[in-house]
Amino acid sequence: MATPEFWQAFWLTGKLAATTTLLLLAVGIPIAYFLYTSRTRTAPLVEALVTLPIVLPPTVIGFYLLVLFSPDNPLGHAWQALFGQPLAFSFSGLVAASVVYSLPFAVQPFQAAFRGVSREWVEASFALGAGRRQTFLRVVLPAARRGVWAGMTLSFAHTLGEFGVVLMVGGSIPGQTRVVSIALYDEVQKLNFAHAHAFAAVLLAVAFVLLLAVTMLQARWGRAMGPPITHP
Repeated sequence: MATPEFWQAFWLTGKLAATTTLLLLAVGIPIAYFLYTSRTRTAPLVEALVTLPIVLPPTVIGFYLLVLFSPDNPLGHAWQALFGQPLAFSFSGLVAASVVYSLPFAVQPFQAAFRGVSREWVEASFALGAGRRQTFLRVVLPAARRGVWAGMTLSFAHTLGEFGVVLMVGGSIPGQTRVVSIALYDEVQKLNFAHAHAFAAVLLAVAFVLLLAVTMLQARWGRAMGPPITHP
């Protein structure tokens, strides 16, 4: 079953998951820290929007993203004018859709990690004259590193298994948008169960290993829940 199409689908899936995870790290940590420390009225609205992909069907998210990425809409039109190709049914579109869909799977573990940071450490940092940014970079983030790694691993695993969103936004273009979950679906549609089993078995094994890693990280990090961090 080690055909070029087989490895191509896995390579594309790994590339999508890695790119999405790095973007979620850059976007998710500021959002998670804002949600944890903010006492503004907009914080619940932001948290609800971030959490929305957990409860919405993937096809609903995929449909609205497909409409948003269309050249008939400002975002899709600007992208096509800038890069010369549509955002929908492209690898870039898959990345954007995956970031939106997997955002809560990164933000929630990041928030939990920040809650586990000792408040005494934060207050000591402020007492020594450190500002918000220094305290975050030198105290909070290093102390929450295991939770951050857990969130990254969970985001990577979640992206590997995406189906509805990537199908709606990317379709099944070999070498561009045909990730493993789509390839598996195509093989089942063709009643080629031997090939479908190969895709499914590898995905199952990778997902199990990643979830085991998340569980071990969370066990080492512990479940201590500290009081919210407040800035002077």
